[in-house]
Amino acid sequence: MPEPLPADVADVLAELLDPADPVHAVLLGQVPHLRVTGRCGCGCGTADFVLDTGEVEPAPTGDGPGTVVAAEAPLLTETGECPGEVLVFTQGGYLSWLEVCSWSDDIEVTLAAARDWLRAARRTS
Repeated sequence: MPEPLPADVADVLAELLDPADPVHAVLLGQVPHLRVTGRCGCGCGTADFVLDTGEVEPAPTGDGPGTVVAAEAPLLTETGECPGEVLVFTQGGYLSWLEVCSWSDDIEVTLAAARDWLRAARRTS
């Protein structure tokens, strides 16, 4: 039995991918088949994926074999600062990696922090 995704990765994908969006719905169907193959060494939480493409359908992203951003969100702190963003990439319609970008030297941006900020933003919207 394959190991489940780490909680921080699974949680952020669930926050970013909207099941009401047809492309995102297909990508959400890929999540149970994802495995993390590597993480950024800086501690940000960026994760590379491997996916058994024989088990799932590609999302209709229109990207052909190329790479596109399937979902993205700015990260907003409780004080309204935007220290970075998080992005989900696909290649050929398949989830490829999750990236955490930091724009701040003052606020630590990690995948766990991104999850918390995304959840807080959803609660206030």
